[in-house]
Amino acid sequence: MRASATVQIAWDDGRLQDLPEAELRRACRCADCTAQRRSTMQPGVAQPAAHLVTIHPVGQYGIQLVFSDGHERGIYPWPYLRSLMQSFTQGAQTSSGKK
Repeated sequence: MRASATVQIAWDDGRLQDLPEAELRRACRCADCTAQRRSTMQPGVAQPAAHLVTIHPVGQYGIQLVFSDGHERGIYPWPYLRSLMQSFTQGAQTSSGKK
């Protein structure tokens, strides 16, 4: 079994952001994942064992993440990744009872 892994981003302002691979997979905004979320009204679903295989830069725009479940269609723009930091932090606080 693979330990929970994160992608760490060092921002220009000095902040470090750790984003869990599983959450990144669920947060994919490609057309297929977006359509699935709209039709089921549930977050994206990744295979339980899916993990990040590689990261491709997409110019100055962001990164493309390739996952072990074969998913490689999503491009994650830098502003979107930055916004995920806030949403993941809020979700963790809510699930732990903090506000």
